[in-house]
Amino acid sequence: MTLTESFEPFAARLSEAQSRALQGSRLVNIVPAGAGSAVLQPSGRVGAVRVGDLQVEVWPKEKVKLAHLIFMLGYAADPGFRPEAVDAEAYDELWPALAESLARLCERALLGGVLQGYRTVEESSIVVRGRIRVADQLRRHPGQISPTEIAYDEYTTDVAENRILRTALRRMRAVPRLRPDVAARLSHLDNRLDGVAVLRRGAPLPTWRPTRLNARYVPALRLAELVLRNTAAQAGDDGVEIAAFVVSMWKVFEDFVTVALREAIAARGRRAVPQKRWHFDEVRRDGVSRVPMAIDLLEYDGAAPVMVYDAKYKAAAGDGRYPNADFYQMLAYCTTVGLDRAVLVYAQGGEPVDRRVVNSPVTIREWPLDLSLSPVEMLASIGCAVNWASMPLEAVVERTAYGVPA
Repeated sequence: MTLTESFEPFAARLSEAQSRALQGSRLVNIVPAGAGSAVLQPSGRVGAVRVGDLQVEVWPKEKVKLAHLIFMLGYAADPGFRPEAVDAEAYDELWPALAESLARLCERALLGGVLQGYRTVEESSIVVRGRIRVADQLRRHPGQISPTEIAYDEYTTDVAENRILRTALRRMRAVPRLRPDVAARLSHLDNRLDGVAVLRRGAPLPTWRPTRLNARYVPALRLAELVLRNTAAQAGDDGVEIAAFVVSMWKVFEDFVTVALREAIAARGRRAVPQKRWHFDEVRRDGVSRVPMAIDLLEYDGAAPVMVYDAKYKAAAGDGRYPNADFYQMLAYCTTVGLDRAVLVYAQGGEPVDRRVVNSPVTIREWPLDLSLSPVEMLASIGCAVNWASMPLEAVVERTAYGVPA
């Protein structure tokens, strides 16, 4: 089944195991309809779920390209994620694209051999090496010399980078119905990392940082982390193989735009503060608590705020109108901070539109971000939105948008 994120509910014949797996993935909402059928309803999420021989895909509005979706996910988690890290342009399905991309990048990473590094080991031993952990020795073995609690640095392949790669390879290898040649490549890469620990399911990812020594690993690591954060592959209680990649598209979009705005602002020598705490009302003498606000992104030039930004994953209605609440929110932000301009980024094609608020100095710029653009073009578009703070485009005031005569 291939659906869009706002599909109309419909009935389908599903086994009990399929219904449980789909409901558990949260990709769609399942309402039992009796007699072996169920009603599928949209949940606001996108992705793909495989349950045995059944595959259900839910795509973003206007079917955002797979490569772009994966890029936005990766970039929101780490601005170092590059479009070329994903080999998805040639694929129409999520799982083959992810499996091929992961195999290709891991092959490149391991081309120069398996990375080694120093790892601190703490253990009890009858042979003293490294340093003695005196406090642990007194607590665990009071009055004894052997065994001794020691700590030492070991030069090994069992380092954070290899643990992340091997766990991602195992996770992807567990996806049912992968192409045999790709599955064989994933298994071969897994074997090359023999001796490296596999992370427990649900365990936090170990920390690492790009260096000269692990530079060849970096593209593979960024994709591997994306796989580990967003996928699940396992056998269900009744033996049915299940694989799921499910994300909330509104969060993907808004996280991506926030990070891209922050990076563009930093490139211009300014700073951006996300979720800036502010108050809607003034302090009262009677001690009544104030109304809190959390401004999505506030740009500063030195100590002074200069621009308010927000991102909304919403489409205009059929008559071209946007939700009024978005504009009320931006007007409140500008009024409380003392600014006269704000940028509201929508997932939408078209041209920027400036809306001057009646009886107010505030202008709210609607900035459309077309998700059909290439990743490089999307980042460039966001950079242009940031330029408005110092080089505003020609104002276009649409007073007729809400039925107000020009």
